[in-house]
Amino acid sequence: MFRPHSTLVPKMFAPQIKEIQSSLDNKDYDLALRRILDASQDLADEAIVRKSMAISQEFEHNKELDLNAALEPLLVKMSQGLANLTVDQKLLLEAKKISKTYSKGQFSLKPIDVSLSSGQIIGVVGENGNGKTTLLECLSGLLSIDQGTIDFPESSHKDAYDRRHQLAFIPQRIPRWYGLLKDNLHFSASISKVYNQENELLVDFILERLKLRKYENLTWNQISSGYRTRFEIARVLLQRPKVLVLDEPLANLDIKAQETILTDLRFLSQSRRNPMGIVLSSQQLHEVEKVADSVLMIKDGRCIFSSATDELKGTVVELESNMDRQSLLDFFTSNNMKAHYNGGFYTIESKSQEAKEILEFLVRENIPIQYFRDISKSSKRYFN
Repeated sequence: MFRPHSTLVPKMFAPQIKEIQSSLDNKDYDLALRRILDASQDLADEAIVRKSMAISQEFEHNKELDLNAALEPLLVKMSQGLANLTVDQKLLLEAKKISKTYSKGQFSLKPIDVSLSSGQIIGVVGENGNGKTTLLECLSGLLSIDQGTIDFPESSHKDAYDRRHQLAFIPQRIPRWYGLLKDNLHFSASISKVYNQENELLVDFILERLKLRKYENLTWNQISSGYRTRFEIARVLLQRPKVLVLDEPLANLDIKAQETILTDLRFLSQSRRNPMGIVLSSQQLHEVEKVADSVLMIKDGRCIFSSATDELKGTVVELESNMDRQSLLDFFTSNNMKAHYNGGFYTIESKSQEAKEILEFLVRENIPIQYFRDISKSSKRYFN
């Protein structure tokens, strides 16, 4: 079994290889293979890319394959190149005091600042109709802004049309496409001036990396909405954008698919070869907070919280109990805690007690609890 301290491995052992080995040790083979594919693309070595794809495809057809044995020579070969491959974080997008008011209706996006660097994910959260999509479309250039500025420091193109080649926007409702999925991917790669064998290899790679291979010869009507989203991500990745903006990419996905998409976005944003900055909106707050570097909370067109700049004070927990509602609310009030009931959950605020102390207190008082979570550092505390 391959180990980080093997004499075959260079002293400068790449963190990616350690991560892959950890996944193998914990039998998370799907994640290990996805990271192997990412690492092979970072190295941009065609032989390594093809070998990684071959092992991934072999395991897909033979789950009894000894992956540790199959991957050990490849990991040793990749480790030196990865250890020497570094990427500097660069500012990709900077929006200052941008705002937007619609000519029809009364909604307006209030002045907001957004700063995005390579390898970074910004989550935009909030309830429907509060301005998430408006903000994303402004950042993407699909909507003109009324005030403020949006700059792309790394772009060599001053013209807005040319500059959009470095930014990709994926809407919640994917535009219908025609023909076979694979043919559309080949076309997308050719738009980015990738032709012939390189085009074939790149499309094969993205099909394998995003688990689309068994759908490659299907059409729009033959795949689910979740896989249409994965197809659209594959299509735009072939264009190698520096900034990727996604509006509600988790909509219509089950929990496992949501976790996979978010994890993939995290890994893809941190590519050594083609790092990206990602902005995504979602109502799946907990899942987004696990992968995002910072979170913006939008309410009534205004950013009411930014984890990058705002400090959250006090303790806030949410819980579920089958105790009589009014009795429970009275209990918290009498113990100097602010309580709010919202859709089956109670949100409890305390200025003097930590979450652990609140939980211990509830247990001592024999309060029945079905669910308890500390949301003191989460923007979910604003969902009331």
